[in-house]
Amino acid sequence: MTIKVIGAGFGRNGTLSLKQALETLGFNRCYHMMVLDQSKDEDLAWLALHRGESVDLDRLFDGYQASVDWPSCNFWREQMAWYPDAKVILSERDPQAWYRSIMNTIYPGSLAMRESDDPMMQRRSQMVFELVWDGLFDGRMDDADHVIGVYLAHNQRVKDEVPADRLLVFESSQGWEPLCAFLDVPVPDEPYPRTNSTEDFSKLMAANRARLNESG
Repeated sequence: MTIKVIGAGFGRNGTLSLKQALETLGFNRCYHMMVLDQSKDEDLAWLALHRGESVDLDRLFDGYQASVDWPSCNFWREQMAWYPDAKVILSERDPQAWYRSIMNTIYPGSLAMRESDDPMMQRRSQMVFELVWDGLFDGRMDDADHVIGVYLAHNQRVKDEVPADRLLVFESSQGWEPLCAFLDVPVPDEPYPRTNSTEDFSKLMAANRARLNESG
């Protein structure tokens, strides 16, 4: 099994819906922050990759055909080089709406994990801060202009560097048609997934905390 679809868009751009959509289309399974398995030291592998160390992506992505969301979207270039036949999807949305979503969901969730007494929560928080909040956004999450500037610059780099025939710039509001045309698969006879609203996110975080407690 190999990665066939690389999600280059940052989290909170409909990436969980895209994960579900890709799996419905047969790209099963799709890697996402929500399925990151600390019991297999996947967080340590992402940190090693971030620090410039050699990581076997085939081992990291064992059992997956697609990847979306953080932390994998940080390494879209590495994935393109490792999987030269894979296609790239850049999920995006209105930058102001994206920033509000970040600040209402995953950023406060990360702050709460950092203050947790649970060592596994703290370990997960360390990865997220090193790779995302500090690594990408320089620890300046309260500076909306800075964070949005980083977001827009990332999206532009993907658009500039990925060959046009390998890239789909996608918003979840567009639904199945552009996604299926890009991936050359039939349009399913069901609605495009709509999930991970702020309310959905709170429920998912609670479930994820329970899973981490069980694995710890």
